[in-house]
Amino acid sequence: MSTTYKDLSILTAYCGLIFWLSDRSGIPAPQFFPHQDKLIHFALYAFMGWLAWRFLRHLIAQKGLLILATIGFCSVYGITDEFHQSWVVGRTSDPLDWLADTIGATVAAIWATSDRIRLSTCVKKFE
Repeated sequence: MSTTYKDLSILTAYCGLIFWLSDRSGIPAPQFFPHQDKLIHFALYAFMGWLAWRFLRHLIAQKGLLILATIGFCSVYGITDEFHQSWVVGRTSDPLDWLADTIGATVAAIWATSDRIRLSTCVKKFE
């Protein structure tokens, strides 16, 4: 199996996990501070953003377009996830959750791309 298909498989499985978690009526978690769910959304979608970036880098060479495609994929998935939650008993749809999702994916996409730029610059200096 090629790296492209492995990256796609991992991303698809993670999206399935997010869907499954969103389909639960309630996920028991201790409340340490107000709005901690936004931090959880940020973290989950930052990881999704990194996974999406890993897959999309096989298809998109231009760094700016790669960042936008990663953010777009995760943001659209976040919107559909919030819509899905609106139909689940005990769950609600919150636009701020979607915003946290999108910000998490944005940070991950920029980090992944800038890290790759730094690594390639470093390697070139030692060649």
